[in-house]
Amino acid sequence: MTHDMLHVLEWHNGAKGYAPFSDLEMDRRQTAMRDWMDISEVDAALFTSPQCILYFAGWMHRPFGRKYGMVLTRTAGTTISAGVDGGQAWRHSYGPNVTYTDWRRDNFYRAVRQLTAGVKRLAIEFDHVSLDFRRLLDAALPGVEMVDLSLPAMWLRTVKSPEEQDLLRKGAKIAEIGFSEAIGRVAGGVPEFEVATAATTAMIAASSDAFPHIEPMESWTWFQSGINTDGGHNPVTNRRIARGDILSLTCCPMLFGYSVALGRTLFCGHVDDASLALWEKNLAVHRRAIELVRPGAKCNEIAAELNEMYRNWGLLRQRSCGYGHSAGVTGPFFGREQAVDLREDVQTELQAGMAVSVGPMILSPAGSAGAGGYHETDLLIVTSEGAERLTSAPMGPAHNVVG
Repeated sequence: MTHDMLHVLEWHNGAKGYAPFSDLEMDRRQTAMRDWMDISEVDAALFTSPQCILYFAGWMHRPFGRKYGMVLTRTAGTTISAGVDGGQAWRHSYGPNVTYTDWRRDNFYRAVRQLTAGVKRLAIEFDHVSLDFRRLLDAALPGVEMVDLSLPAMWLRTVKSPEEQDLLRKGAKIAEIGFSEAIGRVAGGVPEFEVATAATTAMIAASSDAFPHIEPMESWTWFQSGINTDGGHNPVTNRRIARGDILSLTCCPMLFGYSVALGRTLFCGHVDDASLALWEKNLAVHRRAIELVRPGAKCNEIAAELNEMYRNWGLLRQRSCGYGHSAGVTGPFFGREQAVDLREDVQTELQAGMAVSVGPMILSPAGSAGAGGYHETDLLIVTSEGAERLTSAPMGPAHNVVG
């Protein structure tokens, strides 16, 4: 029996803690969303994705099989967290918080119902909620009309404020610290995980030194060798580096849910002629991609020009992913604004304040000359006149034949 147990409560344990963004910045975000709500005749918004809760409340949650949310009304933006999190959500979110307990499976929906009393039209994230979630939400809020907010919320995130840009600049410097640490660990016989762990540990330490409070353990490093370089997001393994191996290193510090990616192709000890030719071609595409990122440029037109470079070399079919994507509120399991992907099917016009991670990649299959994946990644912020390149680690054979 649970009749004497609480289902939804305020568990405000401790005082509000350090936040990377000012109250003025958080007010700006919520006000922008409320402006859309007014235009769309929406009474309240329910955010459920990590990226939206983080963006509008400043708190990054870890689901672990539980539901989380934030309800934005005309007067408040309240996070909904699980009892297992204690007062952490309260301490690190902007605005009020309520906690739901595990004693009944519908307690999350009870919290939503309490925070949306009287609402007739509720905006939710159609691209995030499951069919089961929607069924239970409809049952908890009978008669409430549901509309989609995923696209307007995404568009708000695409243009980074000055405070967001400053955070990304700090992240870029920390990525370079991880990169330098990794380079020093590359040698024949060393397993991938040792290089990656060294880079990540260095970034965690640098992040901890840079802020009064941070949850630094979300930073990560991708480091692949040999056959494992065929995927830019392939996990780190215990494969040992061999002399002559192609290597792919990407350092990704995570600062308050904002990630930066710095990626470079490397070789251990020496690079053969076939590999060098492919590497130089991909570097040429990468450098041109950086030049093309500017206000007024369209994502699909950037992709089209870069396609021609690969096509002229007979490499277009070996291209394995898009030329880049938005940066900021993103991680391995959440976020990213697909409207700023540098792809053929995205017609977005770049504008000042957008952050773009540029990363052309080609794959030469196993058994062929120069086998492996070639991938460079840099972060840029579009300015009024061009783009500011935040990551500046050296690239190419003059610098990155190491170990």
